[in-house]
Amino acid sequence: MAEDLQFAVQLGKVARRWRTRLDSRLRSAGLTQARWMALLELSRSGDLTQRELAFSLGVEGPTLVRLLDGLEAQGMIERHPCPGDRRAKRVHLTEAADPVLREIRKITDATRRELLEGVASADLSAALRVLALIGERLEQTE
Repeated sequence: MAEDLQFAVQLGKVARRWRTRLDSRLRSAGLTQARWMALLELSRSGDLTQRELAFSLGVEGPTLVRLLDGLEAQGMIERHPCPGDRRAKRVHLTEAADPVLREIRKITDATRRELLEGVASADLSAALRVLALIGERLEQTE
């Protein structure tokens, strides 16, 4: 198998397995994959429109609305109309999300340390450069 094909296959497998590992560990905190991913994305990106968040998470609008309805019912997010476009809504985290995010970060940090233990800094830097290049190319085609 050619190296570029091996790379593509491995990248997909590793990403799925990493996410599955995190999902298993975060399920104990009462979070579904969709919820913890949405909360993490909002904590990293700040306030986003629902459309931006849906794109970032790779989900359709109606799927995101159901997810946000649940997070809003739990008091973890609020949605407000966007200035200048009343049809769009901005989503932001509330203080109630803080303890949940601390638990998410604790679990994700521990998992990352476990999985990357012993990987040389130079290897991580090279991998980051490759992934950044692929990411840029993916952004250009959309």
